[in-house]
Amino acid sequence: MSSEINVFNKDNLNQYLNELSKAYKKLGGRNMPAEIILIGGAAIIENYGFRDMTSDIDAVIRAASVMDDAIRQVGDKFRLPVGWLNSDFTKTDSYSRKIEDYSVFYKTFNQVLTVRTVKSEYLIAMKLRSGRKYKNDLSDIIGILAEHEKRGDPITFERIDKAVVDLYGTWEGISPDASAFIKGALADGDYQRMYESIRENEQNARELLLDFQEKYPEILKDKNVDQILQKQQSKQKLLEELKGKKNE
Repeated sequence: MSSEINVFNKDNLNQYLNELSKAYKKLGGRNMPAEIILIGGAAIIENYGFRDMTSDIDAVIRAASVMDDAIRQVGDKFRLPVGWLNSDFTKTDSYSRKIEDYSVFYKTFNQVLTVRTVKSEYLIAMKLRSGRKYKNDLSDIIGILAEHEKRGDPITFERIDKAVVDLYGTWEGISPDASAFIKGALADGDYQRMYESIRENEQNARELLLDFQEKYPEILKDKNVDQILQKQQSKQKLLEELKGKKNE
């Protein structure tokens, strides 16, 4: 789904961040240190090993206005897509002003760009708030749970509950489906099996939505994507059942 030019992994992400810090410094940021908090896929690949790439870099960006020019310069230099590093996330429901308080230090580049990330139960809380069945939200949650289990640092519901409340105040913004999902996942505990199954479901959901968008341009929107996906999945299930009966 993504071309090679707009795939980011841990190695090139650090390269681009280093180049960004140099460009920012040259543009006048020397006396105005910047801070970036990586969230989403970028935070996953910096902190965990179960997913090795992401198609863009979502972040909270706190910097002088020349940062926009620095981002463009690095994008042009490496032929990266427009918006390769963006703060669009701050306009979504998953954003909380308290993210900074619960982010952790990652690295400082060239004494001018400090990078922080969100991880563990706080990243899970953000993924639950988003809860997109056609992205990597649910599989990322399972991947995080699995890695912490392997590290001997299992994430409990109590830790997740605290993270949700810390970031959002209550669970009201978490959908019933997402709430049921995390409780069921923790009760099941077979994260490897769950991860593979959920990844397959997410891929199928993406393909259904891409097919729908190709057939009906301009209809698919953020506000109706879940409803459309549900209808497409029901239609697919019906077709598979009819095909099965035909082959009996």
